[in-house]
Amino acid sequence: MEQALHSIETEPEHTIEIVVHITENLEEPQRRNLVASLGNNDGIVAAEFCPLRYHLMLVRYDRDLYSSQDVLARVNSQNVNARLIGPV
Repeated sequence: MEQALHSIETEPEHTIEIVVHITENLEEPQRRNLVASLGNNDGIVAAEFCPLRYHLMLVRYDRDLYSSQDVLARVNSQNVNARLIGPV
């Protein structure tokens, strides 16, 4: 799986990172599509699956634009069953 690098200085000032638990097994193409879909939202700074723990996803977002429930709703809107675990 590819890793994305980006400069912290380019992130909005009010970013928060949360952990989302994916309650189903996703294949690599499904994980890639979910990450890409989340990345297309303004305010979601980064989304990635934890290496070797593909049921856990880290999502960093601008709290001025989204709440954790908004992020969870975006994940669930991709026909993926997920639960919010909490902040990192």
